[in-house]
Amino acid sequence: MDEKELEAESRELLPEDPAPDCPQDTPQLFARVLDGVGAGRPLSWEEAQAWQPGEEKEVLWMHLCRNQAGVDEFLLSLNIPEPTRELLVSDRTRPRAFREGDTLVATLRGINFNPGAQPEDMLSMQLWCDGKRLITLRRMPLQTPRRVLQMIDRREAGPTDAGALITELAEAMITRMNRSIVDMNQHIDRLEEMEDDGNAEKMLDEIAIIRRNCLGLKRHMGPMHEALEAISRYAPPWFEDHDRREIAESIDRLRRYLEDLDISKESAVVLMDDIRASSIARNEQATYLLTIVAGIFLPLGFITGLLGINVGGMPGVNDGDAFWVVVGLCCAILAVQLVLFWKWKWL
Repeated sequence: MDEKELEAESRELLPEDPAPDCPQDTPQLFARVLDGVGAGRPLSWEEAQAWQPGEEKEVLWMHLCRNQAGVDEFLLSLNIPEPTRELLVSDRTRPRAFREGDTLVATLRGINFNPGAQPEDMLSMQLWCDGKRLITLRRMPLQTPRRVLQMIDRREAGPTDAGALITELAEAMITRMNRSIVDMNQHIDRLEEMEDDGNAEKMLDEIAIIRRNCLGLKRHMGPMHEALEAISRYAPPWFEDHDRREIAESIDRLRRYLEDLDISKESAVVLMDDIRASSIARNEQATYLLTIVAGIFLPLGFITGLLGINVGGMPGVNDGDAFWVVVGLCCAILAVQLVLFWKWKWL
């Protein structure tokens, strides 16, 4: 499945599991035995536990809920060392990958598209693979495995071996990250178009949310980049050269997304600076106008205040023309002020 198809499908929500706490009786969410040509047959929990490698091309994929009873016992039956078992069922979700003999152990992380989730909310998926058996584990509902399962069940050029299955999961998880990045860029574009609507405070709050989302996504996606590079570099021999090339493509795509996050963050910063500068300029203009008005009425207020003091001996008290003399004087002072302000380029 190419990048455009994954991006288009990422707009649709797939039903995952009955509920986040895995209320079913067994920890298995689904299991498929790949036939080596892109399809697979389903297995029950009991059949999957008893499955043994048969035909050369067959690969078992089990997707489990790691906080359900019975997971640790099943992992123990596969002779997985205790530290690795603890990693597979723990809540330590920082992306990482390492080789353990002929097995590959990794923790991958994707964006949470469940209802009510925020873009920076991330979901983890642990995996363990020995080349013939791939075990993926999650705690909260994760849509990426269902995408790959859909390809297998529909026989839509699904993965043919363990390495291809891992690369398909990683590629789908990474490509779905682009949805949040595109949404943030579109939101920034809309805010740029609204820049002069005067609602600066609301816009600054929205930009601050975008910046926090960018920082959160980059903080989580950076280690994912390192984990994929570790898979490409240290995977066992059953992880073939074409799988490494596919992982390299996913790494390059993730690197582009990280660069897009940097651009989004910088765009948000520039837009925030522009809005603040525009707001400051409007405030300074208002302050400037108020200063001019105060400068005009300061001498006029002084004259009227001086002539309005309640003391004896004020000239012109009994003169009927004194009022108009004062009005004329104030008008003359106003005219002189306007001429001076214009000359000094204050107006």
